[in-house]
Amino acid sequence: MEKSPFWHSQTDQEVLQACDTSMQGLTLDEAAKRLAQYGPNRLPQAPQKSALMRFLLQFHNILIYVLLAAGAVTAFLGHFVDTMVILAVVVANAIIGYIQEGKAQSALEAIKQMLSPHAAVIRAGQRHTIDGEAVVVGDIVLLEAGDKVPADMRLLKVHGLQIQEALLTGESLPVDKQTAPVEADAGLGDQLCMAFSGTTVTAGTAQGVVIATGEATQIGRISGLLASVESLTTPLVEQMDVFAKYLTFFILGVSALVLGYELYATTTPFDELFMAIVGLAVAAIPEGLPAVLTITLAIGVQAMARRNAIVRRLPAIETIGAVSVICTDKTGTLTRNEMMVTTLVLDGGVATVTGQGYEPIGDVTQGDVRMESTHPVLQRIARVCALCNDAQLRNHDGDYSVEGDPMEGALMAFALKVQSDLDAINSEYVRTDAIPFDAKYQYMATLNHTHDGNAYIFVKGAIERLLPLCKQSMNAQGESIACDHAWWESQAHAIAREGKRVLAVAYKSIATSHTILTHDDLKEELVLLGLVALIDPPRAEAVEAVAQCHAAGIAVKMITGDHALTAASIGKQIGLKQCENVLIGTQIDALNDTQLAQAVMESDVFARTTPEHKLRLVMALQSHEMIVAMTGDGVNDAPALKRADAGIAMGQKGSEAAKEAAQLVLADDNFASIVAAVSEGRTIYANIKKVISWTLPTSTGEAAVIMLALLLGMMLPVTPVQILWINMITAVTLGIALAFEPADAHTMRRHPRKRNEPILSGVLLWQVLFTGALFVVTVFGLYNWAIQNTESIEYARTMAMNTLIFLEMVYLFYVRNMSHGTFNPRMLLGTKPIWIAVGIVTVAQAIVTYVPWVQTVFATQALSLIDVALIGATGAALFVIVELEKIVRMRLWGR
Repeated sequence: MEKSPFWHSQTDQEVLQACDTSMQGLTLDEAAKRLAQYGPNRLPQAPQKSALMRFLLQFHNILIYVLLAAGAVTAFLGHFVDTMVILAVVVANAIIGYIQEGKAQSALEAIKQMLSPHAAVIRAGQRHTIDGEAVVVGDIVLLEAGDKVPADMRLLKVHGLQIQEALLTGESLPVDKQTAPVEADAGLGDQLCMAFSGTTVTAGTAQGVVIATGEATQIGRISGLLASVESLTTPLVEQMDVFAKYLTFFILGVSALVLGYELYATTTPFDELFMAIVGLAVAAIPEGLPAVLTITLAIGVQAMARRNAIVRRLPAIETIGAVSVICTDKTGTLTRNEMMVTTLVLDGGVATVTGQGYEPIGDVTQGDVRMESTHPVLQRIARVCALCNDAQLRNHDGDYSVEGDPMEGALMAFALKVQSDLDAINSEYVRTDAIPFDAKYQYMATLNHTHDGNAYIFVKGAIERLLPLCKQSMNAQGESIACDHAWWESQAHAIAREGKRVLAVAYKSIATSHTILTHDDLKEELVLLGLVALIDPPRAEAVEAVAQCHAAGIAVKMITGDHALTAASIGKQIGLKQCENVLIGTQIDALNDTQLAQAVMESDVFARTTPEHKLRLVMALQSHEMIVAMTGDGVNDAPALKRADAGIAMGQKGSEAAKEAAQLVLADDNFASIVAAVSEGRTIYANIKKVISWTLPTSTGEAAVIMLALLLGMMLPVTPVQILWINMITAVTLGIALAFEPADAHTMRRHPRKRNEPILSGVLLWQVLFTGALFVVTVFGLYNWAIQNTESIEYARTMAMNTLIFLEMVYLFYVRNMSHGTFNPRMLLGTKPIWIAVGIVTVAQAIVTYVPWVQTVFATQALSLIDVALIGATGAALFVIVELEKIVRMRLWGR
């Protein structure tokens, strides 16, 4: 099959011949043959890691490496029980992380399937609806309003076709298409005889022949540019990497010093001494932390999915919670992406139209007075809006949508608010001819005949084109009067300054014998009925969401390709702070990077921008150490999405390239869902900090017990195997329970955390030292008490092991409210996951303590009820002490 890069410069017949097809389409056999030969029509998938590689990557953590090394040495020394327990802990963590990562991938694949498009094609002269992936080169594809173009096509027939190509060109307005060839060197935006994969038909119908599919399309070629953009790591990943390295080196350093000291100061055999050091390292290393963090993030995936934010990469969850600025599109994100008639200008004054989107429910009012549908001018305007219209309004269980041009859908909804029975109007006024909208003339006209022998021309269009054709207008009584052009122009300009689109509506009577409508028929006297003003209204929930952002210290920047006046108007309506100083694309081009970094802080509205501007704006904001969330839907948005700290793609109108570059996908394209994701992200990060705040002090307490025993030349209060058991059973229960903590009431009232905010804060470091000291005192106290009363090392170690576990359970309740009021009932009651975790640990520890064959593995003995009660009392005492410490700390330092 002949290939050509210049399909737009060739004639219809040349293209059909090159594609070896005809207007009857391919035969079914030929289509199947080409599909098998060239593959499905989809963008190349990013290489997926194999199941084995995903599992092995769960071990890629420096803390896990240390544990594996310890396991290897214990095996070499013949301590196989210790080796098996170490490996069991490591493998259990890996399995949990692998399963959760797989769930996240499955959720994303399910969403991709939901978004898969379909296509109408002609094959062997018959129309078929097929999956978009089954389209092949040479297929004749039928397009109509609302369709997504399934592949790159050379147009063969068009009727009023307009296509939205913003995802490729960045141009916000739909492009009028034609069939005539264009110059070979025409740019992508000037190839008017082409329709490109992924773009959307906004008006009209067409037929075209497919000339490229999959990665050979323009969208497939451009997606390859993403490789040149550097992707930033997330704050949590950066901090955890640094923290893990420092913690590992610290633990290894302390272990080496203790080992050296013991070799020098004692005569303990090396293998016993090394096993004690392994116990020290195992106690200090929070080996369950990577798995618990992964699980916490995976739980966040499900929570965000319930709020229409689909997470593609786990660390993005905490990143979205840290954002300090959100850069967002206007259309469909802050606004409804539904044009709506909001204002009418009549000869008698200005009227307001109420309602929501395309829903045909609302009133027309002048001042505080509702206009009746019998008003002569209002009735005529509604009639023109309904009849001079090619769109259809669909009602799906109360959810209204438009087939056709969104503006015409809004006019139809307005007409229904005034005239509820449009079927009767269509039956009475039969369309006999029409002049479709043409960018050259900027109006649409229809010729309609009635059954009682009358004929009318109904016209709607740009006021600058229709006003010169109008010699009369209609007053409030329905009488024709001289048209005051200057007054109407002043009214149109006043409305346009509010960011609204203005259309003029006119009509004229004509002889019944007139059956063909031409442009010359409109040059005679038209009667101007009024002006109709439309706007894509803000989402009600977006207004509240922007207010929530400001309360949370998050700046909101609106970046749009729309006009500056429209952008400023919407910005004011949704509550953006700096709307007066609108920065437009040409001004951005004139600024160097330093100047743009200054200007980006002085405006919240950026208009007439291209996707290239988005990338510069992201980098300008990041130069201020801000964590940036960026929304986008087009292929050209992908570099900015990849560069942003949190790239957010639109799930409904977004391209596959944008979704692939982003970390999150919005299922409903709604700004409120971004804010919901921020709230969830903050909650998840707070829970991660709780996990860390619980893990580090308890691990330190365990390690301090081992280290002090070694330095004092004592027998270890707990063996390495017992320490591993404690770490495993508590990490996969108590640690995970913190991941389910509900959102704090003040979550969205705090300012964002700084990018370089350390995990180990001063308060946490104090808690590590303070709690570690309490653990040492408590464990050694009960251990020595047991030695003196039973003279059994196994009994004393069992007592010490149970004490450690109970102290960790008690400390869990403290961590839940580490920064809030003392003895809060919510803290004491806990949540269902907390009590489930406590129950599991209690039962598991009872088995280790009292089941004979398990006692053999862990070298334990059954405890008396008195000793169990003593452990409970010491745990309660520790709880009171840490709560009293909280009172003093919060009064002295406020945190």
